[in-house]
Amino acid sequence: MAVYRKEHFGIGRKIVSNMTAESWEQIPHATMSYEVDATEFMAECKKLNEGCTDPGKKITVNTVVMKAICEGLKEAPKMNCTLTFNRKLVRGCLNYHDNIDISMPILLPDGSMMTVNLHNMENKTLSEMTETINDTVRRLKNSNMNEVMFEVSLDNTLNGLKHGKIKQTINRLIGSKTGKHRVRTLTGEEKKEYYSIPVEDRLTKHDIEQGTTTISNLGSIHREQKGMCFLLEIIPPQVTAFAINAVQRRPVVVKDEEGKEKIEIRSVLPITFAMDHRALDYGDIVPFFRKLDEIFENPQVIREWR
Repeated sequence: MAVYRKEHFGIGRKIVSNMTAESWEQIPHATMSYEVDATEFMAECKKLNEGCTDPGKKITVNTVVMKAICEGLKEAPKMNCTLTFNRKLVRGCLNYHDNIDISMPILLPDGSMMTVNLHNMENKTLSEMTETINDTVRRLKNSNMNEVMFEVSLDNTLNGLKHGKIKQTINRLIGSKTGKHRVRTLTGEEKKEYYSIPVEDRLTKHDIEQGTTTISNLGSIHREQKGMCFLLEIIPPQVTAFAINAVQRRPVVVKDEEGKEKIEIRSVLPITFAMDHRALDYGDIVPFFRKLDEIFENPQVIREWR
């Protein structure tokens, strides 16, 4: 088999590959889908932007769905936990969090993706969530992602060293500092100039550290998506992950005014969900799905979130 090109992993791909490999090696995933008739919900989302002439203040469907997921997590707080687990000793502990910090993958200018942490989203209004996302994108444009990711990688390596992971530390240093796989960061005047940018105007490791759950907005990246995501990884120590798929037109059984069933073409929103089976059972997540049912059956509630 002829090889016409080789592309060595950059630091972003290294971090993603390491985290996802750790996910599949350690976590027993259980996944399911939630498909809902979102026809009225979409109509309500459209009304949110009536009269809005500022593109930066327009509220996207994905932001509203993210808010709905946050409301569901508040009904099932176990889903917003992080897990510590020692398999050798068979000891585990769930760490509950008042804050909902959302790890959200975003598309970078070069076409690659990186996950950012949207902090304290639990009680934000839709406008505040939109502002947070827009501000993250603003700061991203001033950021050298290699520098940000190196800060996170170094911090993770040093924490591992503190916990006695000496072999892991040595291997990472060899992998990142030698040969063709060397991670290249800023030096000299270029580095000095970059770090002179105020932290409020660029991303730092605080912005891409682990959140309490992950929400991937697949539909916003590919609105023409057909079908849905069936499997996604949970990034430890999180115990849940979500994928918001594209809204799609599908035949749905509905009831007419007389209560008779019929088939109509409706707007269906599929949401993929994965849980760490060490931490959660199906009964733990029922309150979450019941809350989502309540929201989509009465979508007028999103007006109160504005």
